[in-house]
Formats: sequence, C-alpha cells, structure tokens
Amino acid sequence: QVQLVESGGGLVQAGGSLRLSCAASGRTFGTYAAGWFRQPPGKEREFVAAIRWSGGDTKYADSVKGRFTISRDSAKPMVFLQMNSLKPEDTAVYYCAAVEHFRSLLINSYEYDYWGQGTQVTVSS
Repeated sequence: QVQLVESGGGLVQAGGSLRLSCAASGRTFGTYAAGWFRQPPGKEREFVAAIRWSGGDTKYADSVKGRFTISRDSAKPMVFLQMNSLKPEDTAVYYCAAVEHFRSLLINSYEYDYWGQGTQVTVSS
C-alpha cells in the first residue's frame, strides 16, 4: 500500500503562484508514475500533470502547459506541482495520485492505484 498526503493549497490572487507537495509513504519503492488531478466545483475530476518515476518523463493538460511544472524527489519520495500564472479557472481540489505498474497514458484517473485526500486551491480574480 502507498499513502499519499498533499499540502500547499490555499487562496491566491490571479497571476500568483503556489507549490503543491505530495508526500508518499508505505511501499513506495515500486512506484511507476505519479500524477496530479483536480476537481473544479460542480465538475468532473480532470487530469493536470503526470511524471514517470524512472526517467522523469512528464505530460501536461493543455490548459496548464507552460504554467505548471511537475517534479519529483525520488529520495524522499515526494511529488511537486509548481503552479504559476494562476487563473480563477484553476480553482479546484487538487489530488495527488500514484501507480505501481506500467500505464501507457497516465491521463485517466482509472490508471492510478492510490490517491491522496486532496488540497483546496482557490484563485481569486
């Protein structure tokens, strides 16, 4: 089992930045990839970013490309989401997710085995 705990959410003005962290504990040595998803108010959960643990390959949703950066620290292990140039439409609960085995796309929530409890990000206009 892998336990994930997110932190770093909060209230920020449009144009500002936040850095989300996700701490992993438990059986983390077999992690294949990690990702961030978000769920805006009244909407479905959506993909934000993903990173493969070995090699560090990343992918992003078009809506955040160029503004958000996902990274990992394999030694700790932790995953981060640096969010810059935030917009009101980025307001959502952000979730960290992890998967132990190969997945080809990493953009669908069903591809992930473990989830954090979520952290609220609110961007005011």
